[in-house]
Amino acid sequence: MVRETRLLPDHLIQPLFVVPGKNVRKPVVSMPGVAQLSVDQTLVEAEKALRARVPAVILFGIPDHKDAEGSSAWNQEGIVQLAARAIKERMPELLVIADVCFCEYTDHGHCGVIEHGDVANDRTLQNLAKQSVSLAQAGCDILAPSGMMDGMVRTIRGALDENRFSELPIMSYSVKYASAYYGPFRDAAESAPQFGDRRTYQMDPGNGREALREASLDVSEGADILMVKPALAYLDLIRDLRQRFEHPIAAYNVSGEMSMIELAAKHGYVDRQRIILETLLSMRRAGADLILTYWATEVAGWLER
Repeated sequence: MVRETRLLPDHLIQPLFVVPGKNVRKPVVSMPGVAQLSVDQTLVEAEKALRARVPAVILFGIPDHKDAEGSSAWNQEGIVQLAARAIKERMPELLVIADVCFCEYTDHGHCGVIEHGDVANDRTLQNLAKQSVSLAQAGCDILAPSGMMDGMVRTIRGALDENRFSELPIMSYSVKYASAYYGPFRDAAESAPQFGDRRTYQMDPGNGREALREASLDVSEGADILMVKPALAYLDLIRDLRQRFEHPIAAYNVSGEMSMIELAAKHGYVDRQRIILETLLSMRRAGADLILTYWATEVAGWLER
């Protein structure tokens, strides 16, 4: 009766990794319980999420063709576009969020076009506009730009408005750190950089005030939801954004956070269910309205009981 913070299925978003082919379910070794899925298997997992009352899935695509610009990302027959159309046709009530970035689509693994050994921000913005319109045309309900390009929200908002998708919300990865917690995700998304790292466009883990500046810029450019990634080591930033902004706040319970708990539980060091629920509850208590977590469907089933 007196609990201050609650965790409900409504707060959860299930990430899914989509690959070409049929009947593909390829386990990600570094992320226990997670697999790359063909579109038909993505539908199976989306239906499980919906039955568990998880309101949304977020799609990450691993294409069969990669190039220097990531052109598969705006192909109308691209892997995320195919999956989005299939989900919306079968279960229109399930929200489909699309990750908007290029690290999975480029042959070099960075989040945009490379010039002089680094990501060219403005050229990448042009491609983000094309990708966003393509995903909107495929039926995606929310777009989630994750590349940390300066001006990405403004560019995407403008492209959507010009193409009559003014109602489509943007969930911006506003506060995304250059974090060691992403390691297992790069196995799942096949997106590890082929050279260097992403510290020139993702945030320094030592910076907190910068997070408020980044979020303020995204709000001014038209973001509808603000995200903090990773979540567990940055609960202070979730709280800071909650206190500063009226927008919904999302937290990404990232792969490294998940894998550490799974490995500890496997060895009997922790009670798996209790520590998962406590971890997610801490994100809610810090101020997150939405939590992207690989446990979403499973946790929603526990909450049902």
